[in-house]
Amino acid sequence: MTYTQTLVNLGYLVGVIFFVIGLKRMSHPDSASRGNLLAGIGMGIGILIALFAPLQGSFDLSVSYTLIFVSLIIGGIIGYFAAVKVALTAMPEMVSLFNGFGGACSMLIGLTELYKASIVGSSQLTVINGVFALFVGAITFTGSVIAWGKLAGFVNDKWVLPFSQFFSLLFFVINVVLGVLISLQPFPSILLVVLFFVAGLIYGVVFVTPIGGGDMPVVISLLNSFSGIGATLAGLLYNNDVMVVGGILVGASGIMLTVLMCRAMNRSLFNVLVGGFGGSSSGVSSEDGEVKEVLHGDLAIDLKYAKKVIIVPGYGLAQAQAQHVCYELEKSLEAEGVQVYYGIHPVAGRMPGHMNVLLAEAQVPYDKLLELEPSNEQFESTDVVLIIGANDVVNPAAKDSPGSPIYGMPILDVQLAKKAVVLKRSMNPGYAGIQNPLFFKEKTYMLFGDAKESLSTLKNAIASS
Repeated sequence: MTYTQTLVNLGYLVGVIFFVIGLKRMSHPDSASRGNLLAGIGMGIGILIALFAPLQGSFDLSVSYTLIFVSLIIGGIIGYFAAVKVALTAMPEMVSLFNGFGGACSMLIGLTELYKASIVGSSQLTVINGVFALFVGAITFTGSVIAWGKLAGFVNDKWVLPFSQFFSLLFFVINVVLGVLISLQPFPSILLVVLFFVAGLIYGVVFVTPIGGGDMPVVISLLNSFSGIGATLAGLLYNNDVMVVGGILVGASGIMLTVLMCRAMNRSLFNVLVGGFGGSSSGVSSEDGEVKEVLHGDLAIDLKYAKKVIIVPGYGLAQAQAQHVCYELEKSLEAEGVQVYYGIHPVAGRMPGHMNVLLAEAQVPYDKLLELEPSNEQFESTDVVLIIGANDVVNPAAKDSPGSPIYGMPILDVQLAKKAVVLKRSMNPGYAGIQNPLFFKEKTYMLFGDAKESLSTLKNAIASS
């Protein structure tokens, strides 16, 4: 090993260490921002070494550093302004889109390697890695674009091919057959490579399109894992240790998160892999009845003289940008001697951890955030539960209605509290598109209107009462 190669490997090792420490720090909200910064530094180290170290992979070419740096500058500017301008409500869409970009990168690397192999030939191992990189990258790219469209409202959940599961399995088999045929050829047929490329793109579409919006958290974490696997395969093609280890970390953590999300939504991983879950409206609860409304003044009195209040946030809180006034209400109640906590469901919002990020942005202390099981242990001794924009994660149909699409999904048992108040704009169903019987329960009251305005009014009423 030459002196230069030793320095390259040492630099890659430093980058990997930054990745690992950064990932560890991301596991706690108090250190997550520093962890993100450390991981970014590790990525920067990896980019610099890859730029200036001698290329050791199979793809050797004259590098145009001017073009590379121009691309880095343009991409960096776009990424910076996208991150600064994005609203927290749109964060899931951004994550989906970034997953897609990562997949597109792996896809183009795999396509380039296979095209090169079709002209000058290559080792079988390189061809196999190229096949996997192209396949994983293609389905991650188109699947993430579809997920982004669903989250942003551009793709309707009703846009589903007939026999979608059949087509999903059909294109999966087509991709496997084409991938095997290409892997067996030292000079892959360019026609087969193009067909494989197109089939991979189509499979990404038919894989994600049938999945309902209520199950998007699972899809996001799964596609995030796919993007990590794609990066690992690309790193293997170019002997880039940082890409390999970074991809493994993303892929493994994404799979673990996917499993946790599946458990939180009572879905099996097999359902995710074959697609088609969460999109059906069969078995929707038709229970309805009279709802009871509560006035701001009456609710303010209940809150002021309560011993314990639990706030259950949902996407409606993010949409109303009410996290800051929610925290102000919390401080007002604590000044009156009220214990205030937040009940956080694992899939509340549009992506894993969405509510945690939202509340951390408003400076809510981390020890106030209760996960699913600790929250359920507290509800029976809770005087008032404020459900702000959440719907599916508090729907008792998950326990009481075997025909419901969410039956079996663990929920926050808010109905156990002495009083539950739901803040909503209207009686429209939640993201899963089903009615919530909780709204018609004896101890449930509705407070209609914009969440931010309602919380502000409550805060002022508590101060003046």
